Amino acid sequence: MLRNRTIRRLSLSAALLWAPFVLHAASHRYQYDSVHSQIVFSIDHNGYSRPFGRLHIARGWLQFDPDDWSTASTELDIDLASVDMGDAEWNAAVCKPALLDCAHDRYAHFVSTSAERKDDQHGVLHGQLTLHGVTKPVDLMFTLNRVARTIYGLHTVAGFSASASLQRETYGITAFANSIGHDVAIWMELEAIRGDDDKNSEKDKP
Repeated sequence: MLRNRTIRRLSLSAALLWAPFVLHAASHRYQYDSVHSQIVFSIDHNGYSRPFGRLHIARGWLQFDPDDWSTASTELDIDLASVDMGDAEWNAAVCKPALLDCAHDRYAHFVSTSAERKDDQHGVLHGQLTLHGVTKPVDLMFTLNRVARTIYGLHTVAGFSASASLQRETYGITAFANSIGHDVAIWMELEAIRGDDDKNSEKDKP
């Protein structure tokens, strides 16, 4: 009888010790796939149209548990020098100091502060965006598209769509106020590869 009680106590102790690891076992670290992740933005051009531009994610990571979004966190760098407006001269103009100032501040940096779940697929990611040397809060409205193995079973991928809006003057970008709009609409299509599946990922780097 004493032996059975001792075994039960040891089993309970082991279960309690392992409980924190079991609870967080579904949270994984992902690296953004820069090939399949893109950022598109749009801004008014003197009332005639709202042209689109594209940017690439240089690097970044995501911590995500599909069952507990409150633990989600992310950090990423956006390469401003990758801006593509569809014309080489236009790209160069947007990169000048009066606008994105790509040579001086090449990367915009986003780091999350918290995440909230709205329903099974939708949520809001709160964070801080540093652009043009200025850091301001930004909210990303996002949709969880899918978390699954790829068709060839090579990786586990988490896919998201996100959107946000910001005022360029908030970040000190005030040039050409009479011809360039103030409100910038942003859309993001993101894929991230789970770190323990990606043998080439640098897990300790953002």
